[in-house]
Amino acid sequence: MENVSGVIVVSSNSDFKHEGITLTMEGSVNLQVSSKNVGIIEAFYNSVKPIQLLAITCEVSGSGRLPSGITQIPFEIPLKPKANRVLYETYHGVYVNISYGIRCDIKRSFLSKDLQKCQQFLVQYRPGYNACPQLPLKDNKTPVNFDINPTTLASGGSGAPDFLLKGQLDSVCCNISKPFKGTLFLVRCALPVRSIELQLVRVETSTEIQNIQIGDGDVPQNIPIPVYMIFPRLFTCPTLITTNFKIEFEVNIVVVFQDDHLITNNFPIILVRE
Repeated sequence: MENVSGVIVVSSNSDFKHEGITLTMEGSVNLQVSSKNVGIIEAFYNSVKPIQLLAITCEVSGSGRLPSGITQIPFEIPLKPKANRVLYETYHGVYVNISYGIRCDIKRSFLSKDLQKCQQFLVQYRPGYNACPQLPLKDNKTPVNFDINPTTLASGGSGAPDFLLKGQLDSVCCNISKPFKGTLFLVRCALPVRSIELQLVRVETSTEIQNIQIGDGDVPQNIPIPVYMIFPRLFTCPTLITTNFKIEFEVNIVVVFQDDHLITNNFPIILVRE
């Protein structure tokens, strides 16, 4: 268990009396119903109660007076979850948000307005911590070779030109603090290529997180194209499967041909922090 520590800085042009200074530290999982799972009307009215992970309030100072100028008050609060709860990594999604914050309240007399300041902070697993013991991590550590052609596409290759894309991904079990890497080759293609792209997708709602172009224009055939992508910190977290929600990720390799025909090949990945 770690501590959240810092300094409360109060700046005032004159001294003033207060009725106490408190710190409140909270963390929660906020869930929103997806209109993909229910109707739009139901999603609008159907609010899901947040899952509170952390709720600690402590008194920093009793009633007193703060002098003019700058006053610094150090603090340290244990990062301890509520009973029967665990802390998850900070994550900003579309329908799942995991956030943590600390709030400082300075209570003042009846005629004066209370002072309040909020600040978010990030929670991150220690390296080597496995958030999902049920996931087969070792089985997904080996390199993944792939061939993409019209016959391998989920759509059956309808409308796609004759082409062959070969490649290798270093692994589909990825250390979230290191780049996602691999190599691909355009072996042959009956039409000119306009773009080759790498997409990172959240399975939570199957929405795109980021799109990186790794091939621009009609890329030469049989030339290695490096696959390299850094996972964005706030919009990814280690793969998480709980009784109340799931956060999973996928990578898509997308080829856009000159006639605007687009083909996509999907690779489910597991994110861990090592």
